[in-house]
Amino acid sequence: MENPDTKTTRSPPPQEPNLKKLKMSTTTTSDDDETTTTDTTKKQRYKRRKVAIFFAYCGVGYQGMQKNPGAKTIEGDLEEALYLSNAVPEQDRNNPKRYDWARSARTDKGVSAVGQVVSGRFYVDPPGFVDRLNSNLSPQIRIFGYKRVTASFNAKKFCDRRRYVYLIPVFALDPSAHRDRESVLASLGSDKEFVKCLECSERGRKVGGLMGKRNYELRGTSFELDISSNTNESMVDSEFNEETKVFPDNAGGDDSKSEPRNEISTSSNNNGVSGVEVENSEDTDLNSEPLNDTTKVSVGEENANGEEKPEKGSGSEFCYGEKEKDRFNRILNCYEGTHNFHNFTTRTKAADPAAQRYIISFNANTTVTVGGLDFVKCEVVGQSFMLHQIRKMIGLAVAIFRNCAPDSLLEIALQKDVNINVPTAPEVGLYLDECFFASYNQKWGDSHEELSMKDYEQEAEDFKMKHIYPHIASTELKEGVVGLWLHSLNHRNYPDLCAAAADDNGNTSNGESVDVGNVAGEKSCSPVSFIV
Repeated sequence: MENPDTKTTRSPPPQEPNLKKLKMSTTTTSDDDETTTTDTTKKQRYKRRKVAIFFAYCGVGYQGMQKNPGAKTIEGDLEEALYLSNAVPEQDRNNPKRYDWARSARTDKGVSAVGQVVSGRFYVDPPGFVDRLNSNLSPQIRIFGYKRVTASFNAKKFCDRRRYVYLIPVFALDPSAHRDRESVLASLGSDKEFVKCLECSERGRKVGGLMGKRNYELRGTSFELDISSNTNESMVDSEFNEETKVFPDNAGGDDSKSEPRNEISTSSNNNGVSGVEVENSEDTDLNSEPLNDTTKVSVGEENANGEEKPEKGSGSEFCYGEKEKDRFNRILNCYEGTHNFHNFTTRTKAADPAAQRYIISFNANTTVTVGGLDFVKCEVVGQSFMLHQIRKMIGLAVAIFRNCAPDSLLEIALQKDVNINVPTAPEVGLYLDECFFASYNQKWGDSHEELSMKDYEQEAEDFKMKHIYPHIASTELKEGVVGLWLHSLNHRNYPDLCAAAADDNGNTSNGESVDVGNVAGEKSCSPVSFIV
């Protein structure tokens, strides 16, 4: 007879079938090597890392960098890609504050970037974080890489300065190119006749009797553009000695209604067209609708008759040489230092401390050729910038260089107690070039990676040449945005451009009358004489 106590002590040992199965259902590798767990398990096992992400984007089609409900923005697409790449958990989706989101710079609508930086706490493991992000982004947005940063890092607060670049076409600096209708008509019959570009004559202000209407289109979604840059502007001389064929200019005549020509050839010149050749086998009315499908457009070809003497007043003899570079740099250098930029933004009053900004440098020393169209590369470095500030600084500088305003107007526009309406240059030529973190690198360089674009220079250059530069050039060739903007730089659209040029009797050099005791209704200005 068995002992009850013995029977109790001989009970079978406990088994753990469920625990063994649970153990077998997960990998036995380390956290960094794990690739087969579910999303929920992965987000629980992996730690969030505070990182700074370096990336670039082409701003066409986007309403700027900063997220805005109901608008297509770079930030909105990037946040969604972070979620789809498992870098952000479900509960944090559309709530960037939960993962310490910060951006180094905000860009306006249509503005691009090659050195943008954002920071946050993300799941960057397992390896392949950059590839996963890029697979969920448009080709217009490219992630270069990321770097581990301190827990307190903030991409906005730790950014010491930003560098922006604005590409302005060389023809925009030619005072005789793209003049308004009144200036062109007034110049007819004189020794210095102004001829407007063929592409913008109708879309700007058509000059009756001077030239006919001519529209063109670039066929296809993309085309190759030759891009080259240099620091010696002497190469530009040959680019602007090409012939420009225009219709006979006859003041008040009916030449624009005469028999249209079958071929129109324009080459690199400062009237808004660079190396564009249009051929049509059929008769084409220059005052009709855009050219039909039989029209062939080639970009980057030179005029075979370039040795002939340019048309009078065509402006094709203008180039961005040493003299022009020195003068334009003197204008841009006036922005350097700490100033009140309330006239160079919107919705910011002069008394607001935010209007005070520090510009470290502003120069235009190099030129870039894209598809035969020459651009001046304007580089500005500052601690921070306000909405539209750079575009307005470029706008006023171009107006002064083209003699639409006196040099003294820039100094007046930087005064705190003066309100002036400053022209705003188109957004297409602007892009964020790089963000700098000098103070952070100096303090944490021994224990953390350096935050700079050094490791991504080639990728950034490739993106710039593939997306940003071609976009800027093709937009100007197709739409003539800068040419159209130049038509607006006159005293009728911007009365403040000539306010500082009034004499003691309140008359400007072009015969207009202004109140010399009131610039934009606030402060009297010293009269300065200049010739338009």
